[in-house]
Amino acid sequence: MITPRSGRQFSLVAGPYRAEIASVGATLRALTFDGRDLVVPFAADDVRPNYRGVTLAPWPNRIVDGRYTIGGVPQQLPLTEPERGHALHGLLAWSEYSDRVVEDDRVVLEATIEPQTGYPFRVRVVVEYRVDGGGLHQSVTAENIGVDAAPWGTGPHPYLVGGSGRVDEWTLALPASEVLVVTPDRLSPVAVERIDAHPEWDFRTPHPIGDVFIDHAFTDLAADDDGRTEVRVIGEDGQGAGIAWDERCPWVQVHTADTPGADDTHRVGLAVEPMTCPPDAFNSGVDLVMLEPGDEATAGWRIFAV
Repeated sequence: MITPRSGRQFSLVAGPYRAEIASVGATLRALTFDGRDLVVPFAADDVRPNYRGVTLAPWPNRIVDGRYTIGGVPQQLPLTEPERGHALHGLLAWSEYSDRVVEDDRVVLEATIEPQTGYPFRVRVVVEYRVDGGGLHQSVTAENIGVDAAPWGTGPHPYLVGGSGRVDEWTLALPASEVLVVTPDRLSPVAVERIDAHPEWDFRTPHPIGDVFIDHAFTDLAADDDGRTEVRVIGEDGQGAGIAWDERCPWVQVHTADTPGADDTHRVGLAVEPMTCPPDAFNSGVDLVMLEPGDEATAGWRIFAV
């Protein structure tokens, strides 16, 4: 039997929720609620487009120029975003994960980042997906099984679906009071600024996204009494999708999936990516986790129907 391009497939079902997980990149390939898409799916035999649904490790977003220094030693990562000259979305996006647990409503996948050029550390990554009546739960656990302290960050990369049509017609609720301003050409970080200075990205009061372009990290996130932040996208019929997480992810990247000239992907979903650290954290050190040998770090989030 030929393995699909996205890897081995795992179907998880609980009540009205159904998730399709692919082993390459520990990827959320599809998620539905009563047959309604909550994330933009792709076919099992497709090469995953636009990092759709992948697990990001050992960093989310970009490392500028692929360069950073740790322990006084300069490191140079491969430039996996060549058009902008950055190292993008970690080292496991195209890695095959082994399965540790496979159940009707749960799968646990594992991969190891081996020491390599630009990241001379050994980190075991365990990804759990589970569905229940509250939606799809994902957790990512990193364990440093090497001999040196390792920089670490993670996050997911789902494109939420707010109903029929495109991003422009959906209402966004994003309870963030600060935004990381970036350069327009390479999206390199510049400075964190108050959202009041950028009303086009202020969705603290939910309203339609319209034609605004977003590819920015947000922070200073409002949380409920349980310490959880929620972002929601809702269509004109009042249905949509949401994602929730706790204080272990003080950042969230939001992207309107702009791909002009490629109508099949252009603004068809809203990427909402809770992150343990901001873009280029290997250089800034902001919210960067340093895993000592033997240490573990876990973060998680939940996607649900609205």
